[in-house]
Amino acid sequence: MADPFVVVGGDAAGLSAASKFTRERPDDDVVVFEKGEWISYAHCGTPYYVKGTVEHITDLLSLSPAAAEERGIDLRRNHEVVAVDTDAQTVTVDHHGEELVQPYSDLLVATGAHALTAPVEGSSLDGVFTMHGLDSAAAVRAALSDPGESAVDTTVEAVDTALVEKYAARDPPETVAVVGGGYVGVEMAEAFREHDLDVHVFQRSDRLLPPFGEAVGERVAEHMREQGVTLHLNTEVERLEGESEVSGVVHENGHVDVDMALVGIGIRPNTRLLEDSPVELGDSGAVAVDDYGRTSVDGVYAAGDCAEMAHTVTGEPAWVPLGLTANRAGRAIGQTVAGDPEPVGSISGTAVVKAFDLECGRTGILDHEVARDAGFDPVSKTITAGSRSGYYPGGDETVVTLTADQETGRVLGGSLVGRDRAAIRVDTLAAALDGEATVGALERMDLAYAPPFSPVWDPILVAAKVLRGSLE
Repeated sequence: MADPFVVVGGDAAGLSAASKFTRERPDDDVVVFEKGEWISYAHCGTPYYVKGTVEHITDLLSLSPAAAEERGIDLRRNHEVVAVDTDAQTVTVDHHGEELVQPYSDLLVATGAHALTAPVEGSSLDGVFTMHGLDSAAAVRAALSDPGESAVDTTVEAVDTALVEKYAARDPPETVAVVGGGYVGVEMAEAFREHDLDVHVFQRSDRLLPPFGEAVGERVAEHMREQGVTLHLNTEVERLEGESEVSGVVHENGHVDVDMALVGIGIRPNTRLLEDSPVELGDSGAVAVDDYGRTSVDGVYAAGDCAEMAHTVTGEPAWVPLGLTANRAGRAIGQTVAGDPEPVGSISGTAVVKAFDLECGRTGILDHEVARDAGFDPVSKTITAGSRSGYYPGGDETVVTLTADQETGRVLGGSLVGRDRAAIRVDTLAAALDGEATVGALERMDLAYAPPFSPVWDPILVAAKVLRGSLE
């Protein structure tokens, strides 16, 4: 019997690959090793579980262990792959202190990423959290509940009961520090305000959501202040202090007393497993792969938050860890391993985020320095336009920033912010990037119009019209 297709990691990329493989080759074996209890969950939904919009932690599960096994997947939780031997085509697995060696025919590394806490001193204190994984989300939600009234269902098999009960027994916090003003920081500030906490957000740079550009960052900062969030922009956190439990934030301009802290300063790819292997890493530190997710070693693939992919605009390798990227790449690799090669596709960094009532979207390249490094001569314009016909109720101002190459007119990227369906409009820009559209071609797109949905000239078209005029 042939050795199985082995997958390391039981989340988006790993289980997408395993599921596709079993559909294509139902008589062949696939083994998925997951070092923890949780599998196939919606990481992006965790702030909304903490907020209470999502009631049950199990609502965030995409695929249960039982459903995975019904698909013919040999799922082994609490099995950590600790070594890869690409010559022997085996992986070494630790299961509660016992090691086993598993041969493979093909191997997918889908180990994801980990949350950064360094260089924030004091991140190991009690009451300091990251928002990376369901155990973190469960612990934070328990900490926000009154003692004896935890909203976390500890009867769920995978829940870290000891961690939840530890925080559920404490009085809920009144003041929280959020270190980092990116996706996680903005979403968690909203979640904490829903629980009536005094929220302080510390951001080292001069604006929130840096990948979204200046216009979005300024609008979001204004709105968050209106919602009662205290922003500390251009402020470096020196340390979190406390004897055993966090009690304050020491920053370059002073000190803030807090009862809880959340560190959201970014993530890094989990590639330590491959350190002693010949599998090559890219400049980003993530695994370098080709158009089919293949690494530098035959029979070894990588996908998800631990792997690079080609950027739609530049064609160069990029690391942009997002949910669709992982699911799509995993599914393609499952089909490729099954014998019908399928490219994993490119990425343009398309992302959306909710900041209280504001919707924000971005895609492609907005930063002029990044664009110039890629060989472009970038030009940007920012416009404000209505989201619906002016006479129709429910509309709001939508701010659009569009960036293009001066010489060719090619659209390089864009961002949007507004209260009324601003975020979803970014998909039009993502499609334009995928087709290497010029600003003129974008302006001529036949977008839908009806008063409840859009003005005759959609904000995207207005931005293209204005930018095209400056290019000409």
